[in-house]
Amino acid sequence: MRAVIACSVVIAGLLSAAPALAQSYTWTGYGAGQYNCPRYKMTIDVTVTGNQVSGTFMQEGRTQRSWAPVAMDGGGNFRTTAKVQDGNMKVSGRITPAGGNVLLDGYCKFDAKQLTKK
Repeated sequence: MRAVIACSVVIAGLLSAAPALAQSYTWTGYGAGQYNCPRYKMTIDVTVTGNQVSGTFMQEGRTQRSWAPVAMDGGGNFRTTAKVQDGNMKVSGRITPAGGNVLLDGYCKFDAKQLTKK
């Protein structure tokens, strides 16, 4: 009986030490704001590993950009910045079991109101 308990404790320890599996989400849509923003098409890809969220985004015809992994709070909220050609873009959002949302706010606003699991 002690062997079974000891084995169970070891297995539970190994499982809890295993790295968290990454969850991937995506969104493609158009910007909002002045000038040509409503014609700019953006794809946002988000990866969540444990409590860390990182992502890439690419406006059609432009270079892919990214933001470094950042910790989410207990509610799944996060906030960071991403470098773009002429400065920074504010990145904020919330990850939920159903997907969540991301807002890129810079020269235009890209409001990914519903991320889709990949």
